[in-house]
Amino acid sequence: MAYKKTEQYDENVNKGLSESYKKVLELLGEDSSREGLEKTPERVAKAMQFITQGYGQDAEAILNSAKFKEDVSEMVIVKDIELYSLCEHHMLPFIGKAHVAYIPNGYITGLSKIARVVDVYARRLQVQERLTTDIRDVIQKTLNPLGVAVVIEAKHLCMMMRGVAKQNSVTTTSAFSGEFMHDTTRKEFLHLISTKLS
Repeated sequence: MAYKKTEQYDENVNKGLSESYKKVLELLGEDSSREGLEKTPERVAKAMQFITQGYGQDAEAILNSAKFKEDVSEMVIVKDIELYSLCEHHMLPFIGKAHVAYIPNGYITGLSKIARVVDVYARRLQVQERLTTDIRDVIQKTLNPLGVAVVIEAKHLCMMMRGVAKQNSVTTTSAFSGEFMHDTTRKEFLHLISTKLS
């Protein structure tokens, strides 16, 4: 079976980005016409469209596409969701994982939709603090649960390969609503996300 590319690119955006990246290479002192760099501007343009595809996606619609009435009120956790985003200050990647929980209040959503919501907001120019609250707020708004909890742990290349150059630093952010504002519920969530399966 032949490999089939599934990514979609806007050709006008691709052309404009390619021309810009060619200019960047030249400003950095490179020869954009040499063999190794000849197609680099187009490759980077396509990569950037993929990495920032969250701008064209609707997190509420994703949650609503698999929203089911269910009479449960126990905590639902999806943890260790890989995330890849771009720091909006230096446009360098930050990489980590998100742990997301909610307590249903009449409705649940498909588990994969939680991971997709993380991607929608991660695939934009971001700061980790806003990414954390974006995820919390859309789940709270769309599912109206009794509470939402989000914890993100990430390594930022803007801290690792430039500036202070601290390769082992990890940034942790959290955002809570509803029942997770109560100490007991929050502690249960934090305990569960720190427990590893045997």
